[in-house]
Amino acid sequence: MKEIILAKYGEIALKGDNRSTFEDILSRNIKRRLKHLGSFSLNRRQSTVYIEPLEEDIDIDSAVAEVKKIFGISAIQRCAVFPKDFDAVTENLGYLDGALAGAKSFKVEAKRSDKTFPLKSPDIQQKLGDAVLDRFSHLKVDVHEPEVTVRLEIRDNGAYLSAKRIPGQGGLPVGSSGKALLMLSGGIDSPVAGYMMAKRGLIVDCIHYVSPPYTSDRARLKVEKLCEEMTEYCGDIRFFCVPFTEIQEKLRDNCPEEFFTVIMRRMMMKIANKICEREDYGAIITGESLAQVASQTLSALKCTNAAAEFPVFRPVIGMDKTEITEISRKIGTFETSIMPYEDCCTVFTPRHPRTKPKLSDIIDAEKNADFDKMVDEAVEKTTVKRFKFGERTVFLD
Repeated sequence: MKEIILAKYGEIALKGDNRSTFEDILSRNIKRRLKHLGSFSLNRRQSTVYIEPLEEDIDIDSAVAEVKKIFGISAIQRCAVFPKDFDAVTENLGYLDGALAGAKSFKVEAKRSDKTFPLKSPDIQQKLGDAVLDRFSHLKVDVHEPEVTVRLEIRDNGAYLSAKRIPGQGGLPVGSSGKALLMLSGGIDSPVAGYMMAKRGLIVDCIHYVSPPYTSDRARLKVEKLCEEMTEYCGDIRFFCVPFTEIQEKLRDNCPEEFFTVIMRRMMMKIANKICEREDYGAIITGESLAQVASQTLSALKCTNAAAEFPVFRPVIGMDKTEITEISRKIGTFETSIMPYEDCCTVFTPRHPRTKPKLSDIIDAEKNADFDKMVDEAVEKTTVKRFKFGERTVFLD
């Protein structure tokens, strides 16, 4: 019995004349994601990617697990493929044992894309439902809230039988919307922000700021580990590591303490601007959540935004910590994010930060230090690494 995976389109199905561009990117992403498992053929028909293993020993469970993480796919079905012969389908209902043996109710859905097939969809549903009840006599039909939905699709090249529709990630394929630079801290919020913008089709690379000796190597390694974990959804990630110590010391020695955090964020934004310009990024992403901390009040965000030369995306801006944490757990970054290694945002934290700073006061405070030259120097000293999907290193004990 041959098994394949059907990956159903999500938002791509709504695209117009440029739909094929999105489809091509999605197909490339699927191929890259499955490459380490073996050889697959991919065909596109009727808003579905048919993913067929070309080697007998390929682990379909692992393939399904990988496809579930690919943006642009709304649902996944693991199917047995038969000739377009109804008897061939009913003779192999044992394929559904795993899904139906422990269930109490079911319903049947049929789709007849091949209109030459002799049975119409209602007739297929009736006959297949009877066959399922004959084999699984403990089941009851429930067309409103079934535990399991058995699906049979009659398509041009075969009959596809499945009993489980697995939700996909939805969104758009990574790479279909350009690329952006994520300001990645070691906390919970920023990896979630990167995940959410990758879901909108962005290639997400990361920028991180280190302040030795105030921050440790373990703090940097923690953030690199987050990059690796994010590749599960975002694909390959370039990691820009910016030396930030001199800027923070200059800030400490020349600016009012109450403005430390806002000015620091503005310097980070100015460095990100220059890297975006040099590397052709179209936007900056942050994990800021409105009013979560003093630097994320409306007034503080206005001051930070004034330093940005690119669009700033804040996908978690309206979420509370519980909502952000839930996504962090889902994508596998939470346990790393809560490791007790502090990043540069905790260096020289003001005792009483100004929650409603005025931009004019911030700009006046910055005049006490030659930050522009230091920003240029930090960009020149920035190092770059690349983290690839499927390549893992154990960074921390």
